[in-house]
Amino acid sequence: MLRGMSWHALKPADASAFNEAPFVYRFPVRLSVPPERVWESIASDRSMWDWNLGVKRLTWTSPRPFGVGTTREVVLPFGAMTVREQFFRWDEGKGYSFYVTDTNRPVVEQFAEDYAIEPDGAGSVFTWTIALEPKRALGPLMRLAGPLNKMAFGQVPRAAKKYFAR
Repeated sequence: MLRGMSWHALKPADASAFNEAPFVYRFPVRLSVPPERVWESIASDRSMWDWNLGVKRLTWTSPRPFGVGTTREVVLPFGAMTVREQFFRWDEGKGYSFYVTDTNRPVVEQFAEDYAIEPDGAGSVFTWTIALEPKRALGPLMRLAGPLNKMAFGQVPRAAKKYFAR
């Protein structure tokens, strides 16, 4: 864990955030690999770090086997933000969900992500969902930046498609 950094606690989240948060972005993507391969990647030590998203560091802070309650710390692209995450859903082979417990930048009240993997013929459908509640003062800016946010967050499914096409 990073030391000497000022942390800001966020509100806990559960599955209801993916329906009730002020901003929810859902990105399903069809992949040409079986669900087991997608799961192997997202549950690995490097997780999505290998997808070339610019993640600076990803550190699981709980021992294996992972499950509900697992934690990790992630330094986002360009070092823009560091987040601590706690998993509240862990369905082995099918997906997981977590919320951000703390961040070093006080820009959101609540932030959660859901990763779902479903079989689809010989391949799979990977759906990445994010739910966030910005700080009150940033709400209007988030609404204005909606299309830009959707495009930026859309990098994850594009990266997944590219990574699994190799």
